[in-house]
Amino acid sequence: MKSALSRRVFLTLPSLAQAASPSVRREVFLPSPKPGIAVMAYAWYTSAHGGRMTSIEQRWTRSDTIDVAFLRQSSDHGDTWTQPEELRTGERTTAGMVRRHPRAGFLDPLTGRYLEFWTAGILPTDDPLEGMRHWNIFYRTGGVERQIIHIGAEFNATHPLPGVFTGKNCVMLGDMPFTPIGMPDGRILVPIQMTPLGPDGKLYNPTGAYTYTDVAVLLGSWQTGKLQWEMSRPLKADPTRATRGMDEPTIQILKDGRLLMVLRGSNDRRPELPSYRWVALSGDGGRNWTEPRPWTYNDGGSFFSPSACSQLLRHSSGRLFWLGNITPENPRGNRPRYPFVMGEVDGTTGLLLRDTVQIIDTLQAGEDPVLSLSNFHAREDRRTREVVVHMTRLFARPELWAGDAYLYRVRV
Repeated sequence: MKSALSRRVFLTLPSLAQAASPSVRREVFLPSPKPGIAVMAYAWYTSAHGGRMTSIEQRWTRSDTIDVAFLRQSSDHGDTWTQPEELRTGERTTAGMVRRHPRAGFLDPLTGRYLEFWTAGILPTDDPLEGMRHWNIFYRTGGVERQIIHIGAEFNATHPLPGVFTGKNCVMLGDMPFTPIGMPDGRILVPIQMTPLGPDGKLYNPTGAYTYTDVAVLLGSWQTGKLQWEMSRPLKADPTRATRGMDEPTIQILKDGRLLMVLRGSNDRRPELPSYRWVALSGDGGRNWTEPRPWTYNDGGSFFSPSACSQLLRHSSGRLFWLGNITPENPRGNRPRYPFVMGEVDGTTGLLLRDTVQIIDTLQAGEDPVLSLSNFHAREDRRTREVVVHMTRLFARPELWAGDAYLYRVRV
């Protein structure tokens, strides 16, 4: 049966001083059911060939909390979808609220196995910030659910990774742009972030910002049908330049085999600091990384980017694209989260090609400047080879959350 997701409504974006590129089409993917609810909805392929897809709809009434989620299936590249099935994302227990944040699925390019990943934890009073001490990462393949735990006798469910102790600090996935990658040697690399501990055993937050994180990469290797996990050396920020540490990494392979990582930074509490997108490189398959530095255009010019997630996307043509926010002026922390742009990355240097950057969407005339264009997931359409972006036009005011889920098709 068809559901609301199968209705396609193409819109022409208004022509503004900062208008979207004419190569972009925008359509309603899933509207909000009523005022006060923002819908985040995404879709991805679940098989190595053909048109089988899964879509997840998330309904939010506050920041960093998925109230309820629904799954739909498609066999025709998303032209039609099955009726929704509820996916529970919260369950009250005597220990607190169990919260679950699902992420997009991943197809292992070498084995063809389909993996699902999510962040989950028990929040004693259901405050999202409690997750900074309680989140862990889980995955499922072949119907079996497992927590990601580092190899070695010292690691277990409450000490899953080096430096992570559940109840004191956490490890988690980024937002929906989170994308593992498959390496030529068969390993699966998963970018993560964690809340570090200070010498006193408490959460380390040297700037007093909203949160503070380090990042790392998990390296998974198949052993008799199961994945064994190790963690890379963590990447740490200079807190005098990036006040919330490093956050929400996205990774891809460059032409010479090096790995490129693009990271989220912030100038929270220090708005006079330039807010950059940050970059690091690995020459040993993801185990060690260079110190993060501000990312630049290929001509050496710098650009501003707010504290928001981003994604590196490898296209079937071999081209590498980056999607995220670039602002004409220095942001303050998270805002503004527009314009939302896409540009090509130089496959040799790992720098952003200035002349390729195009606006996908931005604030329109008469709209509330609280608009966030940042909750997104990008993929390639197998039939058209377009870059498809699932993104919510989120108006995140505490007194009224609102936002429809859209789908953007970008010709490349």
